[in-house]
Amino acid sequence: MTDAPHAPVSGDPDDRRIAGRLLRDSPPWLDPGKPVPYGHLLASAALLRCRPAAVVSRLAALGYHEVERPEGPLPEAVGPEDTVLLRPLGKEYDFDWLDVTAPVPLRQTVVLAEQLGVAPAEVARRLTALGYHYPAVAGPLPETHDARDVLLIRTDAKGDGEWLDHGEQARARHVLDIATRLKCGPHAAALRLVALGVRLPYTPHPDDDRLLGLTGRPGDGLDFARAAESPGHVLDAARATGRRPADVVARLAELGCWGTGEVLVPDVPEPDDLVVLSERLDGRAPWLRVNGVVGVALRHVLRAALVTGRGPAATAERLAALGHRLHKNAIPPAVADEEDIRLLGTVDRSFLDGVHLEHVLRSAGLTGRSPAGVAARLTALGYRLPDEVVYPETRAVPRG
Repeated sequence: MTDAPHAPVSGDPDDRRIAGRLLRDSPPWLDPGKPVPYGHLLASAALLRCRPAAVVSRLAALGYHEVERPEGPLPEAVGPEDTVLLRPLGKEYDFDWLDVTAPVPLRQTVVLAEQLGVAPAEVARRLTALGYHYPAVAGPLPETHDARDVLLIRTDAKGDGEWLDHGEQARARHVLDIATRLKCGPHAAALRLVALGVRLPYTPHPDDDRLLGLTGRPGDGLDFARAAESPGHVLDAARATGRRPADVVARLAELGCWGTGEVLVPDVPEPDDLVVLSERLDGRAPWLRVNGVVGVALRHVLRAALVTGRGPAATAERLAALGHRLHKNAIPPAVADEEDIRLLGTVDRSFLDGVHLEHVLRSAGLTGRSPAGVAARLTALGYRLPDEVVYPETRAVPRG
């Protein structure tokens, strides 16, 4: 036969099928000058429903004397269902075969487990029985199927991605990012990664989920990496777990959270600290996040002063001790006043921004004050009104 390069001399359809690179009675044909891939040998045995050793003999008779082999003996049998295991990921249509001389990558195992709906341990057993091997650092894989495994070991969500392998150490931040993406507990994600043979820079602890913001309430733990940016969260987690606040911060640093170097928390919190640190002033999440650019909102300071009975200056001082400082331009009034709180609720400018005519008129319309009264009060509270404007004294008709 000379219908194509390396065409087999045999006219037996089975011989021609195992000599075809695509396992068909047609070119392209295997090159007798190159080793026959081990995956091709196993797939041929499954196709002909015979022992791999018999395929080796038939290939030798056709001139293919060099065939890749595993370190151990050839398997006695290969089933048609085994052929799905033999293709390397990403090359299923290139007619390449899984390399028997290299350890099986973790990605190969978990993706096949997901495709087949079986546990990673089952895939590993089947590949090992076929003659493939795992690295020495690989321990027993999980005996349970988990559809999240593929995403757990993926370190780059873009493109084809990058993947963690057996014995490789994941970044602490990887656990937080993937748990946020999968909307699962970081502790469960960490335990599953360890079970898959991935190393972590810390030992997972059951308290970790609580430290990272999982309380069982709706909407909690949406961004685990930012847990340390809220001193209120740190104090609340310390209270819930019985740990010192400083120890909570140290553990959050180990877990890969942002901002652990800047968070300020007292060793002994005051009774109303959690109240002033909560956005709704109820001592519960959501907690204020530290804003190092524009500072804590003056409106929050005044509301907190009314709830706690402290003066605005004392409230601002306590918040500053907890990491929430007022902007240097802000001027707390001597007494917290509901009218000031209402006025500040209409201002969407920070103390870094200039308050212009349109902002004053909007606040006047929403509060019923005169534009001149709004301008004067905002100036007294520290806002900058850079425009040279004569504001009317006429009170506006309230809107909304």
